[in-house]
Amino acid sequence: MQNLLASAEQVGNFWDFSAWGFINVLAVLLLSLILANVLKTKIGFFKKSLIPTSVLGGIILLIVSFTYTMIAGKDVGGNYKNIFDLNFFGGNGLKTLYLITYHCLALGFIASTLKQKGGGATKERAKEVFNCGVHTVNGYLLQAVLGLGVTILLSVTVLPNLFPASGLLLPFGYGQGTGQALNWGTIYESKGFTGGANFGLTVAALGFLSSSIGGVIYLQSMRRKGKIKNVEDKSRAVYYNEVMSEDEVPLTESMDKLSVQVALVLLCYVVANLLMWGLSALIPSMKETIYGFNFLFGVLIAVLLKAVLKGLKKKNVVKREYVNSFLMARITGFSFDLMIVAGFAAIEIQLLADYWYILLIIGVIGAVTTYLYSKFVCNKLFPSYCDEQFLVMYGMLTGTASTGMILLHEVDPDYKTPAASNLVYQQLPAICFGFPLMLLAPFAVEKPYLTLLILLLMLIALNIVLFRSFIFKRRKPKKAE
Repeated sequence: MQNLLASAEQVGNFWDFSAWGFINVLAVLLLSLILANVLKTKIGFFKKSLIPTSVLGGIILLIVSFTYTMIAGKDVGGNYKNIFDLNFFGGNGLKTLYLITYHCLALGFIASTLKQKGGGATKERAKEVFNCGVHTVNGYLLQAVLGLGVTILLSVTVLPNLFPASGLLLPFGYGQGTGQALNWGTIYESKGFTGGANFGLTVAALGFLSSSIGGVIYLQSMRRKGKIKNVEDKSRAVYYNEVMSEDEVPLTESMDKLSVQVALVLLCYVVANLLMWGLSALIPSMKETIYGFNFLFGVLIAVLLKAVLKGLKKKNVVKREYVNSFLMARITGFSFDLMIVAGFAAIEIQLLADYWYILLIIGVIGAVTTYLYSKFVCNKLFPSYCDEQFLVMYGMLTGTASTGMILLHEVDPDYKTPAASNLVYQQLPAICFGFPLMLLAPFAVEKPYLTLLILLLMLIALNIVLFRSFIFKRRKPKKAE
């Protein structure tokens, strides 16, 4: 009897908010998405703004949270009160938002990796896919050089207390989105950057706004030139053959098909966690950095699992296809929607009072330079579909791949141009060339000047690679007289 009472104390009362905190946080996040979707479909301004629903939902929660903080003020310890730290959210809802943002990044990437890809890039298009990957990394590097350069300059001139490496959060917030911005902002916070997590989340928020504003400007320009007649919803019905193929397991049998997909995603993530735990035990000094790459380890395990399942099916050990691309795409969308809205909701605006103009400077610089650089690259290297390629790349380099697809959908709803497939297949060259940037992120804390120099050299070198066909033009052989 005593053991039963002890167990009950450990579990807690099911009627306490401590047992409902996570559910309440999740419900509020999803309800904000529904409200945002209603606004997007019913109000013309929001519909034409191209602001993703998840971003709009996050902004709604951000406004509510900030309003509550301004009304509630500070607690006895002098800390600002946050609406997500109410008992209704378990007393520590802000931490829950951070965890949701962190984990959903990896889960979304794993599900996206497990999807069945059709065909792959042909030989004729291999060059374009490679160039697209290098363009992606150059976008990161350009943002890194400018962001880090600005914060180093400010730290040695007017703001001696500024964390010099803070500008390096620009490529993580703009180029890689909310999850990575939070990861590296948290790592920098542990290394002395007060408010680093909030700084990173705010950079990511500015990135989404930049993608929406820049996308609308470009689409309006295309409309004036007569390239598109209007911007409207071009959604269509989804047909059965797009949901599942004949050799797949049924949608419902002894185990629901969605349960299989979720199980595969979580299996990859658990194995990735064990791998990160093992590496952290071998290299304790790199523990924070290793866990900052949770999405990358998840992708690697997903690639391995995909290869194993393919091999088992080829040997006829596995009779049916267990991975369903349609459901994996839904898991990806759900994960990224939840990640974005949680990331916005976790921002504590009042803690950014000392950084608002720094954020504004690097945010504007990041948006303008990414816009101009992407436009230049697409005009040079993708002349036959430069508009479509620009929209998908600018959207991705300031928001996420989903943002890029939203912009592309406005001018190429049936994905007739190669721009959409470029975005998919460019991941491998982008990871290969972009991995050193992530390794330099922790190094920038101790050696910001050297890091800036290395990043600048990498940017120059990879631009030479990107424009190699123009720089190293082959001379045409002279005709014999």
